[in-house]
Amino acid sequence: MPARGPAPGADHAGHRARLRARLLAEPQSLADYELVEYLLTLAIPRRDTKPLAKALLREFGSLAQLISADPESLRRVEGLGDGAIAALKIVQASSLFMLKGEFRDKPILSSWDALLDWLRADMGPIDIERVRVLYLNTRNMLIRDELVSEGSIDQSAIYTREVIKRALELGASAMILVHNHPSGSPEPSRQDIAITRDIADAAAKLGIAVHDHIIIGGSDYRSMRAMGLL
Repeated sequence: MPARGPAPGADHAGHRARLRARLLAEPQSLADYELVEYLLTLAIPRRDTKPLAKALLREFGSLAQLISADPESLRRVEGLGDGAIAALKIVQASSLFMLKGEFRDKPILSSWDALLDWLRADMGPIDIERVRVLYLNTRNMLIRDELVSEGSIDQSAIYTREVIKRALELGASAMILVHNHPSGSPEPSRQDIAITRDIADAAAKLGIAVHDHIIIGGSDYRSMRAMGLL
């Protein structure tokens, strides 16, 4: 009787076991595609996910951009269902939750590096311009993080009166303005500067401080306060 060969899928199962062992022993030794590959195996257990992992990274450009991509963009990739998309979004949500935890219950001005890490992770990879306001209390601790505009600042106006009105509703004593430049350049435009000064002037009349306007461009940023523009 001829010798029996390995069971179907045995090599593939062995590959996953070796990948899991490396992940548990030295997670930093895994390449980006290997991290994505193993993550996808949890959602697609009976499929070789290496080709899909590599295709996803080619499509989105990097691991950060992949996990930050919106679900509709991910659904356009053949072979990626809602279970796999949810797995990717869990990674994003968990990462941001941990980064935000570094300053959530502390004065933001004393946790500036942690704030910047969170903002760059959250806003750097996205390909649409978003404007947020971080409202702070008298101890400079975060009260509320609110999205106030989506789309180009030139097209989606930031209404000064609405930002100030919201600060009064929340009892905020200070705020930090934040937006991203999908182009990757964090340099402020004339429109950025004008809007910032309008909000700062209106806030000052009511005793509300505008600590900064941070512009995120990819992994880089600019602080209008540090640039002397505020």
